[in-house]
Amino acid sequence: MTLIIDTRTEPDRALALACETLGQGLPVAIPTETVYGLAADATNPDAISRIYEMKGRPRFNPLICHVSDFAMAEAYVSFDPLSRQLAEAFWPGPLTLILPIKPDSTVHPLASAGLDTLGIRMPDGFSRAVIQRYGKPLAAPSANTSGKISPTSAAHVEADLGGKLALILDAGPAEIGLESTILKVEDGEIRLLRPGGLDVADIEALTGKTVLRPETAGAVIEAPGMLASHYAPGATVRLNAEDVKAGEALIRFGGAKLPGEGNAIVVLDLSPTGDLREAAANLFAYMKEADASGAATIAFGPIPNEGLGEAIIDRIERAAAPRD
Repeated sequence: MTLIIDTRTEPDRALALACETLGQGLPVAIPTETVYGLAADATNPDAISRIYEMKGRPRFNPLICHVSDFAMAEAYVSFDPLSRQLAEAFWPGPLTLILPIKPDSTVHPLASAGLDTLGIRMPDGFSRAVIQRYGKPLAAPSANTSGKISPTSAAHVEADLGGKLALILDAGPAEIGLESTILKVEDGEIRLLRPGGLDVADIEALTGKTVLRPETAGAVIEAPGMLASHYAPGATVRLNAEDVKAGEALIRFGGAKLPGEGNAIVVLDLSPTGDLREAAANLFAYMKEADASGAATIAFGPIPNEGLGEAIIDRIERAAAPRD
């Protein structure tokens, strides 16, 4: 039976039980400001294997390691000056950096999928308190079956993985609702491996550098979330819909109505006011709601490809990609 503890009403009990469960080599579902994560001790190969098994995740898809402070990060990875500038500006927060693993790092190679780099992030909120109390980095992909829609609430986690988990920490809905932005610095240039909850425009404003986008989604797996097919509902997904066909679920943006909306099983608006931050926070929850409606197809109306819209479109495109 899965135990669910509300971190807002029982923070001390949540911390104690989380650390006890992690110490037993068992994954714990933890809340972060991005999405809910399936966390396990990043130095324990058995614990990491349980993450892969629980999610049904390919072993070649690396995991992000979460730390509580810079001292913990520096024990495992090496920072170049530009990566350090980014971390100092945006940590704690929705930024993952791909950095060289130190030779004496005790993070197990299963977490990095055998690569010589490691994705590392300092999350905000209760998850950071868990890591600080536990004293070791936590490998924590999203707490869902691999390739499916990411969870933004404890209820989403319970519905998907509840029968497999001993403990879920509930901190309410995720504030951001999209996974972290993943960056890699190479030869003084910043490469975007996955758009996410940190706006690329903020990165460029800080550094004065143009962030380089990937040419082909999923071509080389350097970081989590780079598989071409990812974040997928059971229903098929139709992009940039100009109308709504009979029996579809519609997810639109900015109050923009589409012809044929009366044909839809359900109509959801990511943000009636056109707020991309609100749209990002609602995306995965609305995808789950549309999928649960029984529609065979989810139609997405147009979304602006600017700011957080870039990350939203990335998730929708991966949800719509051909599946193996």
